[in-house]
Amino acid sequence: MRIKDRDFETFIDEAELDATVRRLAAAVSRDYAGGDLVACPVLTGAYMFAADLLRRLTVPCEVRFVKYSSYEGMSSTGTVSCQLPFPPSVAGRDVLIVEDVIDSGLSVGHLLGELSALKPRSVRVCALFYKPEAFKGGYKVDYVGREIGNDFIAGYGMDYDEQGRTLAEVVRVGVKS
Repeated sequence: MRIKDRDFETFIDEAELDATVRRLAAAVSRDYAGGDLVACPVLTGAYMFAADLLRRLTVPCEVRFVKYSSYEGMSSTGTVSCQLPFPPSVAGRDVLIVEDVIDSGLSVGHLLGELSALKPRSVRVCALFYKPEAFKGGYKVDYVGREIGNDFIAGYGMDYDEQGRTLAEVVRVGVKS
């Protein structure tokens, strides 16, 4: 499959994504039973994952989108920009950051710093994908759908240069032809 100027190959199909999301939703539901949960999906990459995850929760939650980014094309810019910050209403509440993929950890580390100023009761991080080889963050990723290598991935909400988000599967960069 070609997205813009790159060849991609199927990495994770819809059935595996569904099973992973269901497992994560069960864990989050168990841990937040009786809590006051505010789920904060990080736009834009986490939107599909967040929609599927949050529909499967068995606990009530408020949803507040945030938008932070550090990627351009296939690589990190090294800086985090904020287009939509956390709302003040997270103060004193249980916050779940919902992220598509955590690699270096730069973006989520930045989010956690900004969020701490709002004094939530608790904060946990849920990532569909986690790249332990690339991770340099000093925080815990509480819920991990799947650990992966340093491959560049797209699909299921994640993009390559703003393309490929609507794929129902996750693809990774393949052999360039």
